[in-house]
Amino acid sequence: MQKKAFFILCLILVCAVDGLAVPPPGSVIKSDIVTITAEQQYETVTPGSDSVLAIHFELKKDWHFYASAETAPGGMNLKINPSFPGYINFSEPIFPEAELYHDEALGEELEVFSGDFTVFLPFTVSQDMPETEGTWNTLVPIKIEGAVCSGAQCRVPDFGDLGTVIKIAPDAVMAEPGFVLPEAGEHNKAVLPDEQLAYSTWFALGLAFLAGLALNIMPCVWPVLPLIVMRIVGQAKESKRQSITMGLAFCLGILLFFASLSATNIILRIFYGSVLQWGDQFRNPAFVAGMSLLLVVLALFMFGVFTVGVPSSIAGKSEAGKGYRGAVGMGFLAAILSTPCSFGILAAAFAWAQAQPLLSATIAIMVIGVGMALPYAVLTSMPGLLKRLPKAGRWMELFKQAVGFVLLVIAIKLITALPETRRAGVLYFGVILAFCVWMWGAWVSFGSKPVRRWLVRIIAAALAISAGLTFLPAPAGELVDWQGYDTNAIQTALEQERPVLIKFTADWCLSCKAVEKVVYSREDVARLIEQKGILAIKADTTGKGFPATLALKNIYNELGVPVSMLFVPGRKEPLKWRGILFADELKKSLEELRDREQNGGKG
Repeated sequence: MQKKAFFILCLILVCAVDGLAVPPPGSVIKSDIVTITAEQQYETVTPGSDSVLAIHFELKKDWHFYASAETAPGGMNLKINPSFPGYINFSEPIFPEAELYHDEALGEELEVFSGDFTVFLPFTVSQDMPETEGTWNTLVPIKIEGAVCSGAQCRVPDFGDLGTVIKIAPDAVMAEPGFVLPEAGEHNKAVLPDEQLAYSTWFALGLAFLAGLALNIMPCVWPVLPLIVMRIVGQAKESKRQSITMGLAFCLGILLFFASLSATNIILRIFYGSVLQWGDQFRNPAFVAGMSLLLVVLALFMFGVFTVGVPSSIAGKSEAGKGYRGAVGMGFLAAILSTPCSFGILAAAFAWAQAQPLLSATIAIMVIGVGMALPYAVLTSMPGLLKRLPKAGRWMELFKQAVGFVLLVIAIKLITALPETRRAGVLYFGVILAFCVWMWGAWVSFGSKPVRRWLVRIIAAALAISAGLTFLPAPAGELVDWQGYDTNAIQTALEQERPVLIKFTADWCLSCKAVEKVVYSREDVARLIEQKGILAIKADTTGKGFPATLALKNIYNELGVPVSMLFVPGRKEPLKWRGILFADELKKSLEELRDREQNGGKG
């Protein structure tokens, strides 16, 4: 009764809101570059049923949305976020296959959506809808965000909300769908809807279990697997019972890691209305750089450049209590080490889990941990299995070194995901870090005199820190002394008949970065800007509410970036350059201006 009362209250509130004098979201979004419409799979749905919304995009030729959050500048990829009424639960959007777009100026391949394409929004209607003989009409606003770009400029339109009314009736007939979901790899092609929408929860949990098993073959965890298993077995030589309990303690450590992820997911969903987006950390350049360098260090370990001794606090060499605590700690460590190389597996598993109710999501995440822990439980409870493994020999050393090369390949893959301006610095620091690790591990040993050992390792650490401070920070590298956007400063300069150059840009705009590289990184252009005493303004339009964003549209009547404007004394209208290849035209216009001294030294 309480649950039904809650839903009735929700429906009353929805009806009350619908009755307010607020313009509803449009059923069609149309601009000069894109048309967006919504289509429903069924005209009317029943409580407890599954259905789909199809969001159709029709883009003007040569325009595109960014498809991947990993490669989209500033994270401005296409995002579709429907509202979540209390009795309608949306799953993750199903996007079509992305196309590769080659950016000529930057020489990079980007994943984009272009032309006509469709994004599907699966949803489920709650079974606990209040009983009624009529039809519930529910307006669902759908927020659409993202940068729309061409080869010459980018825009971030304020699309508003796309609206569609979902009709819910207990006696609805859902026999003939208006469309069906595509199969994986068959984007926007017809299939039977039940094959895609409704697969068994047990099947999904089975996939989660297999995902957990797969974590054990992730290259990042290989360096410590032999050490972990042999340490637990060595601690458990006294009795079979202790062997089993030690193995269970290790498995508990793995499960604690996934329990912490489940708890984080619960907190985010209940208190913040958000979800734990696995992979968001890989959008942070500092995190990606750190993980790539960690893999380089692990590769050096596989090559035998240095060895790792497990701290006694983890290994637990003496008392049984410490041994169990150490086993739990090693299990937690193993789970952490598996995550850098398991982005695809965990991202897919979390995407499904977080579209389910909290209990189902928690169970799914914990099943991943069970899948990872099971092999260790078997090995440590049946140590005799270890005797059937191939005997140690040169093949093990060769295999270990081969794994080191695999780790280097993964490290390079991570480095290529960094912004272009950061890659060279991380590569240089990686080489110096490898040299410092070699100093640390090969120049001294535990048999060396303490003074020599500490001296060498202090020098190695100091060298690594100095190199990090030199190469890791983002390079400044701008030849032009750009000032922030300030209308008062611009107006003052114009009143003093001082030339003003405004560069409208945005963090998410790759064409803007190309302008910086092709135009304003030229020494002759930068020298002329300084020589002519020009006030150089960098107008940041990354956010919708930024002053430069509002000025670009309302004052200068421009629709997108990049665009550069040169205000010349005596001219009523500024000179404008859109796109990328205008360096020579800008240079010619700058050469026609008076020098700073001829301008009375202004600027």
